[in-house]
Amino acid sequence: MTGTKDVPEAMLRFALSPDGSVVPDIQRKLPGRGVWTRLSFETVSRAASKQAFSRAFRAKAEAPASLAETVDGLLERDALQSLSIANKAGLVVAGAFKVDAAIEAGGVAALLQASDGAADGAAKRARALSGRLGPEAEAVARVDLFASSQLDLALGRANVIHAALKHGAASLAFLARADRLRRYREREAGAATGKVRGGGTADKAGTVGGPINLAEKPSG
Repeated sequence: MTGTKDVPEAMLRFALSPDGSVVPDIQRKLPGRGVWTRLSFETVSRAASKQAFSRAFRAKAEAPASLAETVDGLLERDALQSLSIANKAGLVVAGAFKVDAAIEAGGVAALLQASDGAADGAAKRARALSGRLGPEAEAVARVDLFASSQLDLALGRANVIHAALKHGAASLAFLARADRLRRYREREAGAATGKVRGGGTADKAGTVGGPINLAEKPSG
């Protein structure tokens, strides 16, 4: 099978367990031979439904129909755990008033808004950021992938709707994981022109229903 190749961060690795089950390896650490897919919910779902993993592994490989959902959950958990680490490092402020103060003080690396929060709250923070930074506000990442209840657990606080990240290594690590989750959930048809929230252009991807490309290793 013709393989898709890209940098590891733009792909997903899967390993084969001793019982022949396909196992997601989002940390890229599991032993044994692995195969790689595009970082895409739709690609993983199609590969599982058509049992493309058996061809790629050249062995019987059982991929459950829910494999794409399992990967989504793992990427989501990985990102939230990374957010918790950033919080413990003192790089997260939560609450509308504290976020507004952080914006005014400068040094904000990202704004977080609960996915179930009111849109006008996010718009207010965006206006404040633009007023403070001007065009440079575009470089500040915006993350709205997680519900308030998920932010509560990650930050150890109640009713988190708004939060901000300060600059730091732990913040960069979280943003990288959050962007992997965002790209994984992004529809393939729009990935070629989709804009990454906070700068950059999304990776190119095949159209929905296109060929399933699995590779034995990424490039780079």
